[in-house]
Amino acid sequence: MRTTARWAAALGLTAAAVGGPLTGAAVAAPDAAPSSLYAPSALVLTTGHGSGAATATPERAVTLVCAPGASGTHPAAAQACAELRGAAGDFDALKGDADAFCTKVYDPVVVTVQGVWQGKRVSYERTFGNNCVKDAATGSVFAF
Repeated sequence: MRTTARWAAALGLTAAAVGGPLTGAAVAAPDAAPSSLYAPSALVLTTGHGSGAATATPERAVTLVCAPGASGTHPAAAQACAELRGAAGDFDALKGDADAFCTKVYDPVVVTVQGVWQGKRVSYERTFGNNCVKDAATGSVFAF
């Protein structure tokens, strides 16, 4: 009796393991269109105080998804995506407020980006003199 129960349990678990993933699986037709015509653009942006990413303590982190639509935890995702598109994904080419007046108090702020922009891997790090300089240089992308 015990052997029969063990075999029944083993058979049941094997059937669940093999057949479980197959239930509800849809097979796409060979001529089906891809689910998205956009290259992925999903980024994780961080800010923190310190002289470099290796020594800085991250204070804030947000996600920013720009394709096919703007979303994520970034508070101004649509505007940030528009600014990144305008800069062709080049974080050094972002345009902020050129007329901003910032103090010269040195309180270094580090920003980092990890992710994918239009299908290409992105890894970016930059240190600014203080928060005002960061905001003036990067617009809404790192304003969170």
